[in-house]
Amino acid sequence: MAELKPGTWVLVCDGEKALFLRNDGDAQAPDLNVVRIDEQDNPKDIDQSANRPGRMSDNGPGHRSAFDDTDWHELAKERFASDLADRLYKQAHRGAYDRIVIVAAARTLGALRGELHKEVAEKVIAEIDKDLTNHPLDEVEQMVKKHLAQM
Repeated sequence: MAELKPGTWVLVCDGEKALFLRNDGDAQAPDLNVVRIDEQDNPKDIDQSANRPGRMSDNGPGHRSAFDDTDWHELAKERFASDLADRLYKQAHRGAYDRIVIVAAARTLGALRGELHKEVAEKVIAEIDKDLTNHPLDEVEQMVKKHLAQM
């Protein structure tokens, strides 16, 4: 059974915001405190696109197909996950944490999992597939504690 021991870090993130938290309490009464907050300005894709998708001629007279335009919004979210993985690696390398719980929306969790360095992946004691970035810390504490108790 995984526990939220003192000093355990909890990363709560989605594709645009990350809260780096440290448990200053114990497993029974967690007290998560903010170590760092990272946010990126990531407007909707339509606000980032410069123009309409391109078109190409198909076989046959008057047949044209549209190309899919790059989804800049999703691309920025993936880059954010990569940046988080780099930051986690640097912090792990400095000895800032020995254990970490990652709480993230499904897509972010998947993107982050693929980017984690082996040194960080070995410190992950639990992954929670939830978007809790806009929840108060006391709710995050209780949800993480509850999830770890069920493991």
